[in-house]
Amino acid sequence: MLTQSDLAISKLGEPRHDSPLVFDDVRTRFLSDSSRVLHEIDYCDGDDIVPLGFERAGARRRVFFDASKSKAAIVTCGGLCPGLNNVVRNLYYHLHSCYGVPSILGIRFGYSGLNPKEGFPPIELTPESVEHIHHQGGTILGTSRGPQEPKVMIDFLVEQGVNMLFCIGGDGTQKGAHALAEEVRKRGLEIAIVGIPKTIDNDIQYCYRSFGFVTAVSEAEKVIDCAHVEAKSVPGGIGLVKLMGREAGFIAAAATIASGEVNFALIPEVPFELEGKHGLLGKLERRLAARNHAVIVVAEGAGQHLLNRHGEEFDKSGNRKLSDIGMFLKEQITRHFGAKHQPASVKYFDPSYNIRSVPADAADSLLCEQLARNAVHAAMCGKTDMFVGSWHNHTVHVPLPISVGQIKRIDPESEMWTTVLAITGQDKW
Repeated sequence: MLTQSDLAISKLGEPRHDSPLVFDDVRTRFLSDSSRVLHEIDYCDGDDIVPLGFERAGARRRVFFDASKSKAAIVTCGGLCPGLNNVVRNLYYHLHSCYGVPSILGIRFGYSGLNPKEGFPPIELTPESVEHIHHQGGTILGTSRGPQEPKVMIDFLVEQGVNMLFCIGGDGTQKGAHALAEEVRKRGLEIAIVGIPKTIDNDIQYCYRSFGFVTAVSEAEKVIDCAHVEAKSVPGGIGLVKLMGREAGFIAAAATIASGEVNFALIPEVPFELEGKHGLLGKLERRLAARNHAVIVVAEGAGQHLLNRHGEEFDKSGNRKLSDIGMFLKEQITRHFGAKHQPASVKYFDPSYNIRSVPADAADSLLCEQLARNAVHAAMCGKTDMFVGSWHNHTVHVPLPISVGQIKRIDPESEMWTTVLAITGQDKW
């Protein structure tokens, strides 16, 4: 169980400079470190409430670093996600234009760029180099998977004179950020390590919504609607859409709700079977008999227990490698209905790489700016070993030790999943 001490944010030291924003022409609202956002906002009358809250993100009147003598670096790691360039751009502008940090480095190809032996020297970001990047998908810095030795990376930061590092990435990236912060702590250095959670799957613990998720859901909805058109156009038409979601089915569930055209939604959190009266194939038979078409959405991590696996393998980020549940379902459905000599035409859609490569939509662009701005505020104040996250529609500081390694998943009893069941009716067939 969390305690308030678990939510305490590490600091390099006490603030020692007036914030440059004090003298800005723009009116700035300053917050104190005692400002909190409640961890839980739901309660019942008569509950014995013990307030527990995250430190609220925002500008502080006093900061730790002298901006004019500071140097920052930005790194993007892991898979692509809509909004990466938006975050890089906003980090640069808030550091350079708002605080006056004279030098901001772009670290190339993930944590590999912090290891000189990998041969990817950093680039100096400029107003010209970031001006239009928010209209592009991907990341201008490049990305990679896999860790590097923390001692080597910190040596590189010291050599470059960097005192603020912004780590944009998912759980593996934040694990790396935590390891960097630990190395900084051991050496007694003054380098702030601040994370910005990036996961298109929306599965970072203590972050209600990560950037790129809404864009992904919007793009997935378009694909589902196309699958629905295909399914309705032929006898026994089945539109099968595989979406991202290794350990959590947030994209599949949200896109199902947004579309309203899905008949079966399959996610990692809710196991399903193929055979038997209550298996997917039996339900699909009854659906086709009644309506002559069906749309199935499956998250990539769903149904892995159904596939023949010969030991688990992992990628460079430590993620479990998955077998292709989409192709497996297509083959099983085709075989099943072929053996029964029943019409079934499966149209298979796998838009994963298309979705993760598009630019951020308006909602995600706003979130990217909010997260980047508050990450800069946090780093300038010397806060470290933390990420900025969205919680109850506020931006908060989350200590990395309580989040890394903890995957956020859909609760099968949650309103989201019960809504999916209501819309699809999949339990009634």
